[in-house]
Amino acid sequence: MVIDTHAHIILPEMTREAAPNEEWRPRVFWEGGQQIIEFGGRQIGSTLWYFVHIESILNAQDEAGVDMILLAPWVTLLRYDAEPKEGLRISRIQNEGLAKLAQQYPDRVSVLGTVPMQDPELAANELKQVMASRDMKGVEIASSINGTFLGDEQFRPFWAAAEETGALVFIHPTTRGFSAPVFNEFYLWNTVGNPLETTITAAHMINAGVMESFPRLKVLLAHGGGAILSLWGRLNHAHSFQPQAKSVLKETPQESLNRFYFDTVVHDPALLRTLVDFAGADHVMVGSDYPFDMGVARPADIVRQLKLPSSDEELILSGNALRLMQ
Repeated sequence: MVIDTHAHIILPEMTREAAPNEEWRPRVFWEGGQQIIEFGGRQIGSTLWYFVHIESILNAQDEAGVDMILLAPWVTLLRYDAEPKEGLRISRIQNEGLAKLAQQYPDRVSVLGTVPMQDPELAANELKQVMASRDMKGVEIASSINGTFLGDEQFRPFWAAAEETGALVFIHPTTRGFSAPVFNEFYLWNTVGNPLETTITAAHMINAGVMESFPRLKVLLAHGGGAILSLWGRLNHAHSFQPQAKSVLKETPQESLNRFYFDTVVHDPALLRTLVDFAGADHVMVGSDYPFDMGVARPADIVRQLKLPSSDEELILSGNALRLMQ
């Protein structure tokens, strides 16, 4: 069995066609064989596969050798820029639509909802309601909330609620997290910027003591955690002597890092083996980043290339996901 834990959807309820008077909503259409998204005054052509209609998405998953998908919203539609009440409305539109998909396709689709993180207390309360419904396995949140990273003290109520409810929290970069001009060159906003944003927020959460204070959190980092594994030595070294680095965190950074879960979207078998060796097979899960051009068409193949022991391979392909989604 293969469960893809990193897949996105634009719900029909969120498109411009569903509410033509709300101009912020995206239009999704096909032109010359290419899927186009009109959003925020520009066209986005980086999606290779169907983004809206669930039947087409499931057909694509069949071709990819995926048995079940853990669907999350397109991160751009989390709308943290909206006022909290409007953010809550948008979250609920998506959560209701996602819940319907999970109910309609219980053997094929599990879902992650969304909460208005621009108001952490509101987000915490909404998370409790989301998890009480039992239709969703957790929520997707962005790596930063209007420029504030996730270790910030203001997000403590959300993390407390996530631990209390057992929610799986999928952390995904905002897709445009940095404004330096260099990120507009050579596709660097995606190849470097996206994983860099995840790296920063993971390090911030570690040093701010989030993973230490809430040790039962289930946090999945997109794109193999970015570059966080390559920095664990530096984080540990700084914590051993630097007053600012160890001002909050009592345990070693590595102990906190070991509590994260990681998807397999790293695009290189050697890197994936390093990730598995470091994190353990019980903390790595298949991901594709469907339907984007930086995703993986057949996400299980890279895992099978490693020729791991069958028990480890099974954990990565489906076992870990099934356990965390209980």
